[in-house]
Amino acid sequence: MFSGGAVGVRRFSREKSASRKGGARDIQQLEFGKKQMNPNEVLRIVDQIHRDKRIDKEIVFLNVEAAIATAARKQFGEEALVAVQIDRQTGVISGTCDGEAISPEEMSERIGAQSAKQFMIQKIREAERDALYEENRTQIDQMVSGVVQRADGGKNRGKDDFIREGGAVTVAIHGGVDAVLPRGEKIPGESFRVNDRIRAIVVDVKKSGNRVKVILSRTRAMFVEKLFEQEIPEIQDAVIEIKGISREPGYRTKIAVYSSDTRVDCVGACIGMRGSRIKNITEELNNERIDVVPWSSDMQEFIMNSLKPALVEEVIFCPMLGRAVVLVQQDQRSLAIGRKGQNVRLASKLCGWDIEIMLREELEDNIIKAIEGYALLEGIGAELPDRLVGEGFLSFDDLSIIEPNDLAQMGEISLEEAEAIIEQAEQFAEREEEIKKRNKANPSKEGRMDDDPSENVENESDSAESVSESAGPEDAGEEYSE
Repeated sequence: MFSGGAVGVRRFSREKSASRKGGARDIQQLEFGKKQMNPNEVLRIVDQIHRDKRIDKEIVFLNVEAAIATAARKQFGEEALVAVQIDRQTGVISGTCDGEAISPEEMSERIGAQSAKQFMIQKIREAERDALYEENRTQIDQMVSGVVQRADGGKNRGKDDFIREGGAVTVAIHGGVDAVLPRGEKIPGESFRVNDRIRAIVVDVKKSGNRVKVILSRTRAMFVEKLFEQEIPEIQDAVIEIKGISREPGYRTKIAVYSSDTRVDCVGACIGMRGSRIKNITEELNNERIDVVPWSSDMQEFIMNSLKPALVEEVIFCPMLGRAVVLVQQDQRSLAIGRKGQNVRLASKLCGWDIEIMLREELEDNIIKAIEGYALLEGIGAELPDRLVGEGFLSFDDLSIIEPNDLAQMGEISLEEAEAIIEQAEQFAEREEEIKKRNKANPSKEGRMDDDPSENVENESDSAESVSESAGPEDAGEEYSE
């Protein structure tokens, strides 16, 4: 965030106000003679609007013709078929009504000058809006800077015009356009003063009446990417490439980078000498923590890198579930999971795998429990439990979401048998979920033998309406699951 002067803001506001009024003032200068509109004035005003507003001349001519035709219909009748043409070379206005020619003199006599001007002003403003819309639409996903003008909402102002968290912020950007930074697109905890200069990315552009509404954001991952592009010369020069970003705005971001030049350390280049480069970015992001991760085409290595500073022993992939089981030592577990699961959650988003953090002992225990549990299912056979565990299905909840065709192919069984096994797994999963809820409400009952999920499953209704939400493997997952 960087401060701007109040004098510059006032000058910007005056220029913006004059720019908005320019089109109307130009139209008001159109002179209507006693017999016809002054052709030279028409050409001059069209040219002036074209230069001042950067609107194509042909668009201006078409809008003026449409405005005069609208005013003419007020005189000739709404049902009249009125067409108006302006000679692009001479500026002479002619037209027809129901196929019959109207002389310039008759048009001037029948059409009120003030009415025609009003319609022209309206059409030119619409054309100006369309031009601004097209200009700003090209800025989507690009970073812009502007000056904070005001905050919408009630109790979000403090002393000295301090805009606190709570309301949307109006920002004056290029071209005299007022952009809006909504509350949901602000970084949590950040605040601004009126006249501060801020940076954000354009995420949407809308037409609102005769004006253009630009929506800004400072919470998107794209904003971090643009800041890195601006601060790191090697990224601008395409020596370093940003491979992916996962972000929880205001708290933490992980960014994966790759260097096409083996002589350039991609992580060191992004951090800078004594953190000088990354410091500028973190300050712009309201001191959000940023982890710069070296990208690798080897997914196992990439997952290990993404979980740093935790040290990983092994990564086991379960492609059918899109899961990666990551084994760590006891002293690395909390570091790998992170505060409220933030580290593993961001790593999962960055790598595109559902990462489960486990101790090796936990994994072995889960495998034994899974095999024993699957043995309770009717029709599953002797070999299928081992195959399921080998694919990463470590709970009834996992098994309940498998596709019947996949299970049938894996176990070399019929589709009907596969569906029956999945239905049983759903019932066991529901029973386990009920036990967890009961134990959470009554901790003293936890671990009782009568809470065995295999009991009374046969007595439960076969027409259960739905499957309860996935609880995941019985590991550290509850600590960090979203």
